[in-house]
Amino acid sequence: MPDADTQEKRFLNHMADKEQQPGRSSPAGKVPEGEKKLQEAVCVLLVELCERFTFFGIVCNMILFCTARLGYPSHQAAMVNMCFVGTSTLTPVLVGWLAEYLVGRTKLVCICMFLHFLGTALLPVVSFPFEDVHIDRRHVLLTLPKREQKIVFYFALLTASLGIGGIRAIVCPLSAYSLEDCGPKELLSFFNWFHWLVNLNSAVVFVSISYIQQSVAKNLGFLIPFVSGLMAMITIHMVRGEMIYKPKTDSSLLTTFGVIFSALRTGCARHRYLSLAVPSWLDHAKENHGGHYSETQVEGTKSLARLFPLFTFQILYRTCVMQIPSGYYLQTMNSNLHFGGFVLPVAAMNVISIVPLLILVPILECINSWLFSSKNSGHSPTIYIVVGHLSAALSVVAAGFSEIHRKHFPQLEQTLSEELLLVSSMPCFHLAPQYILLGVAEALVTPSCSLLSFWLVPEGMRGISMHFLALFNGAGCFMGALIVQTAHAGTQGSWFPHLLHEGKLERFFFFLASLMLVNTLGFWAIAHRYNNLHEDCTNGFRRSLPGERLLKHEKAIKHYSSVLESSPILSPLEKT
Repeated sequence: MPDADTQEKRFLNHMADKEQQPGRSSPAGKVPEGEKKLQEAVCVLLVELCERFTFFGIVCNMILFCTARLGYPSHQAAMVNMCFVGTSTLTPVLVGWLAEYLVGRTKLVCICMFLHFLGTALLPVVSFPFEDVHIDRRHVLLTLPKREQKIVFYFALLTASLGIGGIRAIVCPLSAYSLEDCGPKELLSFFNWFHWLVNLNSAVVFVSISYIQQSVAKNLGFLIPFVSGLMAMITIHMVRGEMIYKPKTDSSLLTTFGVIFSALRTGCARHRYLSLAVPSWLDHAKENHGGHYSETQVEGTKSLARLFPLFTFQILYRTCVMQIPSGYYLQTMNSNLHFGGFVLPVAAMNVISIVPLLILVPILECINSWLFSSKNSGHSPTIYIVVGHLSAALSVVAAGFSEIHRKHFPQLEQTLSEELLLVSSMPCFHLAPQYILLGVAEALVTPSCSLLSFWLVPEGMRGISMHFLALFNGAGCFMGALIVQTAHAGTQGSWFPHLLHEGKLERFFFFLASLMLVNTLGFWAIAHRYNNLHEDCTNGFRRSLPGERLLKHEKAIKHYSSVLESSPILSPLEKT
């Protein structure tokens, strides 16, 4: 077949080019290659930290702003926060597709930087106290109607989330860190320390920005657009220096979805008329089975489809993690925040969930180094995911008991963002166990899921696999908002009340914990599918590639020829 020959030649040329030119190619210039790569790494890391700084700065006190300034009930404020996080998780997938097929990467990154700065600049405008402006010793009343204020607020969140998606997808994608030649041990180490650095940055944000927004200067949110502007200048420097990473276009989301739909359509037609058996239902999309896609594309999609159960079980886990900026935040806001004459920021309690991660990562590094260096080369981090899911379920259970415990304390008045609230006198530190358990879960689950999603697919499908992981994580955020809305509507506001002392928030936590326990048992039942990392990543996919089979046949022919030449048994006549 000419198509198969062409595909095999392309594969061999790609392998030869990869051996001759390892790493990322860069244009010739005055800057040495090593120095330019160092500049790229520093710029990508700075942009990543600035983006996370602005993101966590928006999320940390959104519920307090929605309830105190916009007059939202508690469940709606929690839903807005979870939907913003979910949108910011999904937009990198959309923007990455736009950058490859509709708009150029350089042009799109400029648009996303403008949207990011516009959104972060509009948020302080919404929070600015228009009713308290003094001009020439006269008090001027400039009131912004609530309706217009909400419109500007939602527009700012939408533009900021689109900008965040562009930055994550174009400027600092995961493939920009040159992980192609890393093994499982190095990849797990990278993901551990990457999430450690991101959470260290978020800890600084939750302590500093939340305190500034809540206590010192409640409307001094202009620090966030300032950081956004700094990030824009670094990105412009990267564009001018041609340091924006251009990934390989071996596969795409459209190709993956096309393989799935083609397999379904062809499989239904064959089942209706011919009823031919194939090893996998996705094989119906192959050209030799009546489909429209090559064997390489179908085999890559098959390796990705094996990860769908893993992705699915992360949805409910992500819903539990989203309780930190929603249900846990409301519990902290309705507890006593006074500590030695000092009023703690509400979002500062999030640091308690980050501390276990900062402590556990070095310990996990030592454990992983010992496990990967031992004779058991098939070590898989699925046990980390199971333990992490169980820790998340226990965290939500602890939140339910903490809510019951909180109601036994007498109430007191507490001022937050110029609003007088009637809260429980229970110290907010009594909520620490649920934060710690969820922090332990994040330290175990997130790096392990990233490793499995990145390693258990062929190199050309790794970016698509990480996109699917982001899609399911975003679905978990929206699932959390849906569960909150359903619980509030189904119980007439009892399970997720506006005033916590008048409702039964603990029942919502116990219900979510029961779902998470079932989710943990379900993943534990299928965890054996991802146990052997080395067998899955080297043998399962590559044996089915035409190029790999051609290389294998060529090696066998060379070996057979050498045997014939060196064999003393055959006569010269037989050798010819």
